This record gives sequence, structure tokens and C-alpha cells, in this order.
Amino acid sequence: MHPVDADLPRAGLLRRLAAMLYDSLLAAAVLFLAVALVLPLTGGEAVAAHNPLFTTYLFLVLFVFFAWFWIHGGQTLGMRAWRLRVQSRDGRPISWGQAMLRYLMAWVSLLAGGLGYLWLLVDRDHRTWHDRFSESVIVVLPKRR
Repeated sequence: MHPVDADLPRAGLLRRLAAMLYDSLLAAAVLFLAVALVLPLTGGEAVAAHNPLFTTYLFLVLFVFFAWFWIHGGQTLGMRAWRLRVQSRDGRPISWGQAMLRYLMAWVSLLAGGLGYLWLLVDRDHRTWHDRFSESVIVVLPKRR
């Protein structure tokens, strides 16, 4: 990453939501696979609704899915399609710690009725709650020539 990457324009809400829509489809596929891996352990029976161990397992599977992409290249597939990248404020890749803070606070942002995402509309740096807590930004990459 070059120091100039810290000066890339920040992503707006609509572009972020579009990338999230793409990524939600991929995340659903990952969750289907995660559930399929558990079925042999349950004898093919469904896991009881609201099982805390199973919920935690799925929560961690999604964390690993998103964090791996964020740390290795800064882009999920949805972010790549919309030319977005998550990075530290200075343009460097985010760390596992930043990815964990980002993931946890993204859930808070969403569960607060989306207010954490809408925050970027009033934030002078165009950052969401999870951007701020994780000391990261989502930037728009230039078009390839």
C-alpha cells in the first residue's frame, strides 16, 4: 500500500449498501456450508432454535469469513465489485484486532436500526460507527485503466 492510499475518497452509503447486498448472498452460502458441516454431528437433525453454542459458532464463522477478506487485500467480493477497500486511516491493511472491532461494531450499527451506518451521512469524515471504533475507513478505488 502506498501512503497516497490514505487520501482516497471515502465510500458513500449507497455504494456500501450495494456491496453489502452482494456480500450477504455470499455470507448466506457460507452459513449454509457451516450448517452442513454440523449436520453429521447432530445425526442429520436440525439444531434447536436459539442454541447459544450454535449461534456463537455461526457468528464466528461469519467473522472469519469477513475478517479474512478484510485483512488479506481489504476487500470482500462485494467490495471488489464496487471498487471499495477497507484500510487503516493511514492506508495500511487492517489488523485482526481492527477486524474484530469492525465486525462487532458493524452488528451494533445494524442492530441499532442501522443508525451506525446512517451516521456516515452526518460524520465529517464519512465514517460509520464501526469505522470509527476500528480506526478504519472504506475508500473508493480508482477505475482501472
